[in-house]
Order: sequence, then C-alpha cells, then structure tokens
Amino acid sequence: MGRRAAREIAMKLVYQLEIQKDSREEQIRQTLEQENVTENDTNYITDVVEGVFKNLEQIDKTIEMYSKGWKLSRISKVDLSILRLSIYEISFRNDIPFNVSVNEAVELAKNYSGEESSSFINGILGKVSKVSVLPSETDNM
Repeated sequence: MGRRAAREIAMKLVYQLEIQKDSREEQIRQTLEQENVTENDTNYITDVVEGVFKNLEQIDKTIEMYSKGWKLSRISKVDLSILRLSIYEISFRNDIPFNVSVNEAVELAKNYSGEESSSFINGILGKVSKVSVLPSETDNM
C-alpha cells in the first residue's frame, strides 16, 4: 500500500472519529485489522490520527484563522477531516513536503467532497505555514 492509500485511510478514520465518539484506540485497531496495511502504513496512520486529536485545538484554531467567515460547525465533516489531516502533516511531520500535503488534500476533496471543496481546501492550506500551528513559547507560560 502506498502513502496515498494510507492517507486516505487516515482521513476516513479522522472523519469516523469525529462522528463516532467510541474508543479511538479500538476504532483505529479495527480499521487497521480490516485494511491490508504494512507496518510503515500502520505507523503513519496511527501517528497522523493520534496527532490530529492530540493537537486538535491548535489545528482547529488554524482552520478558523484562515477560513474567513466560516465557523468550524459550518464546514462539512469531510472537509474538516481533510483539513485537519493536512494541517497536521504540514505542521508536525517533517517527512512530507508542504506541496505534497496540499496536493493530496485537494485530491481527497475531489474524491470525497463537494465540487467547491477542493478550491476551499486549497485556499485555506495555501495560507497555512508551519508556524501557524506550532505552539509559541508564550503558550507554555
């Protein structure tokens, strides 16, 4: 399985976990058992999904900052899941180039969301940089 397919599974899990509030660990475990994933895929999927939820507050603040006039509750759950995944990759993973995260998010939007979603997601992610999400030193004081 390639990274694109693993990213798709991770996005679906982020979405599922937004809808179903059951045990995150159990849902991840069940999904990984059902899919034909390698150890690298498992590590990536687990890191991204756990990372999104660990940093959810910061990621959501970033989305709100760049989605002018859109409250999180107004953004479709699929688009929100794609944005969260991509912003996590951009901000917290050094092994994925910025443009790859953005392009993959746009492709996910084209496949799983409405017509306008890919432009909306591209617009938000185009404004995001690594410093947008990472906690500042003053946050820890």
